[in-house]
Amino acid sequence: MILEFIAMLVIFFVLGTAIAFLSRRYLGVGSKEFFVGGYRVGGFISAMTYAATTYSAFMMVGLAGLTFATGVASLGFELVYLAATILILSTVGVYMWYGARARGWVSPTDMLSDLYGSRALGIIVAILYLFALVPYTSAQLKGIGEVFNAVGISYEIGVLFGAIAIALWTVVAGLWSVATTDAFQGIWMIVGATAFFVWVLQFLLPSAGIDWNRFVDLLTRNQNLLSFTWSTQMFVGMTLPWIFFALTNPQVVQRIYIPKDERAYRRMVRYFSIYGLIYTLLCVVLGLAYRAYLEGVGMAGKFMGNRDAVAPYIISLSHPILASIVYVSIVAAAISTADSIVLSVASAVTRELYEKVAKNPRESTSKAFSYTSIAIIMVLATVFAIARIGYVAELSVASSAYLLPLAPITLAGIARKGLGRWRPIASLALGEAIATYATILYGPAKMLTTQIAFGAPTPLWILIASTIPLLL
Repeated sequence: MILEFIAMLVIFFVLGTAIAFLSRRYLGVGSKEFFVGGYRVGGFISAMTYAATTYSAFMMVGLAGLTFATGVASLGFELVYLAATILILSTVGVYMWYGARARGWVSPTDMLSDLYGSRALGIIVAILYLFALVPYTSAQLKGIGEVFNAVGISYEIGVLFGAIAIALWTVVAGLWSVATTDAFQGIWMIVGATAFFVWVLQFLLPSAGIDWNRFVDLLTRNQNLLSFTWSTQMFVGMTLPWIFFALTNPQVVQRIYIPKDERAYRRMVRYFSIYGLIYTLLCVVLGLAYRAYLEGVGMAGKFMGNRDAVAPYIISLSHPILASIVYVSIVAAAISTADSIVLSVASAVTRELYEKVAKNPRESTSKAFSYTSIAIIMVLATVFAIARIGYVAELSVASSAYLLPLAPITLAGIARKGLGRWRPIASLALGEAIATYATILYGPAKMLTTQIAFGAPTPLWILIASTIPLLL
């Protein structure tokens, strides 16, 4: 297994690095080129980088494990996210795409500070990105480390490999190298998931004597996992932050700016929709298949306390070459998400702390600032990942809630003019106060699904609190 995995990883890294360096031919001059590709990216590449950025290692490991433990309710959770994202891209996203060209938005902080005429808001949001997304980046590195550990290689080597690949594929050509390697990784992810899906249905389940009737019986024997098993509180708490994901997370907001024309934008939305639906269905069905197989062989109870270990275990049962392809697809999912986050956070920091401060920003200084920002972010994420600091992993789960106040701020800024400079800051302060209170009270891992008042989960109260100053 180790030799096959190393060989597949080398192939993956060499091809990805070659693609990154070839993409330099498209890189022009200036921060718009480095961070958003000069608004010149085609529809297919835009769709693949949006998909690969959105769908992290959570899908093959986390979503499959969540389905294993709770059944098809996780499909509803993920499909609500997909439908909401398509709706946002088809409505508000169109305005954001036009606005980026008309007003020169490079980072989401540009958009927010421009909509409200507030430099302070841009700086505050850039700091929020660092707080919420650097730990999330470290969680991606931890995921890569766990894959290495699962195949018998050092966890630390996995983290360092991920950090090197992320940093290299980001600095080579900025958005161009990130987007083209994302497309490569997105293809690897969907091919790996499809191949593994076929193996599970054709070989794994039959090896345990599981046909369709037994499959249904095993999933409905003790608890009907083919029905909705989540409480309303859990569904709202888990789903609400993801409904607004396309408005709150800078790595995907920035992807809205990049398509070169209206046709490319429409193709991005269409292809992402198809990719998202297929990948979601694959991961959910795999999770159900894992549960049926482990119930059939009497091992389901072993994984109830650690559902994220289900996918790595099942993958290890397949042929070493197939297992290596799937393991590398998980590495690809983590890298494609992390490098997009790093680029978007670096763009926010560079724009707010240098380019908008300097009277005459120089191209060489701006580039050096960008590279330094990327290096600092990666060093912090790597240190946290290697140290395995518990709250970092937990904070990554709650990062969507910490970014949730940005949803009403963005929508209100687009819908209404003249709201003033301080309303969005007050809105952000109230939303973050609720998130912090819930984190201290219940811990980052449970703050999404725990009610804090009147039976409503934390994300709903964050939305309410951050909306009030914008309505007064």
